[in-house]
Amino acid sequence: MNYQGKIVNWNDDKGYGFVQPNGGGERAFVHIKAFTARDCRPTDGELIVYELVKEKNNRFRAFNITFARANVNANRTNKKSQQSAFATYFTTVFSLTLLAVILLGKLAPFIGGIYLCMSVVAFIAYARDKSAAQAGRWRIQESTLHLFALIGGWPGAFIAQKILRHKSSKREFKITYWFTVILNLTALVYLQSDIGIHFVNKVLMPLIAAI
Repeated sequence: MNYQGKIVNWNDDKGYGFVQPNGGGERAFVHIKAFTARDCRPTDGELIVYELVKEKNNRFRAFNITFARANVNANRTNKKSQQSAFATYFTTVFSLTLLAVILLGKLAPFIGGIYLCMSVVAFIAYARDKSAAQAGRWRIQESTLHLFALIGGWPGAFIAQKILRHKSSKREFKITYWFTVILNLTALVYLQSDIGIHFVNKVLMPLIAAI
């Protein structure tokens, strides 16, 4: 069973001290050798996670000790990994579904062309922006990157974030990015409705033909 508590009376020269469990109870002896990671030294007040063993003198000793902050960081890493895996799965499923629907004649091929072209444009924009950031040159505005995602380039933008590791850790940017994905998919669903089809045939297609 794991417990969490606070280091007290730590003697760094001798490498031992005690841990007072959260919520009260018997404190336990702590030795530096009982820590699973030796790269950090504990200090008074440090939160740790540990297991207990009762010794022959009826006193408790902590073992298999980890720093609570390490567990928090590990949980955050696992959460990010799960989110990244879901995003990859979502983007892959969407791309394959889009291709299948077009091949089955359920969706106009030009819509797939828009996604493909804008994805290429978005990927190139991300690559140029990262290169500019590394060289200290003029950057591409984030609003421009989001615009490319909004009008169909979000799969390419996602690939760029994964491969180039650019804009993949900035929380505010990621939130806005996924908001553009939702807006784009909402527009795609709308275009498949009766009203949307009428809009495409009467407005969008003549506009494209004129260009």
